[in-house]
Amino acid sequence: MTGSEKKPRIGVLAIQGDYAAHAEALADSGADPVEVRNPDGLDGLDGLILPGGESTTMLKFLERRGFFEALEKFAAGKPVFGTCAGAILLAREVRHPAQRSLRALDAVVERNAYGRQIDSKILIAPTSLPGGPLEMVFIRAPRIAETGPGVEVLARREGFPVLVRQGKLMAATFHPELSADRRVHRLFVDTVIASTQK
Repeated sequence: MTGSEKKPRIGVLAIQGDYAAHAEALADSGADPVEVRNPDGLDGLDGLILPGGESTTMLKFLERRGFFEALEKFAAGKPVFGTCAGAILLAREVRHPAQRSLRALDAVVERNAYGRQIDSKILIAPTSLPGGPLEMVFIRAPRIAETGPGVEVLARREGFPVLVRQGKLMAATFHPELSADRRVHRLFVDTVIASTQK
């Protein structure tokens, strides 16, 4: 991106989770981050990040004032990246226990599959992203149990996908915003830029 090009405006759902760290990662990756707290905040955005947090609490908040429906519409046409609880919200099906989701990403996600907060860990694992192995910070992470044929797996943990892409959508079961490695956010910013040029 040259200095004369306009930076993509990418929202971060600022309800729960470390949305400030996502905003910082987006800024480092060449985007203009915007905190989103209501449906009107989606207006004029080129893309959106759904951060971590507690997915049932996030869902309760989103089910007020038509926010959930506004997100459904947004995710149907624009780039969205869900991390941890955000990945749960993006999935077509949620298990253990079942809950409502945006049904945008062709994947089945199991909540809290890797145990409790005490089972959180940092792993360095191979990825198909350029630049070698990737640091992944897992905090009471969900597991992507199944993916559809249109979903590309970019990294795995114990054989299960942990970073996936489907067209304009991305999901990670770890927290890339908590790592100094910006490759995941840069990939999403590149996806947003590509979508605005079509």
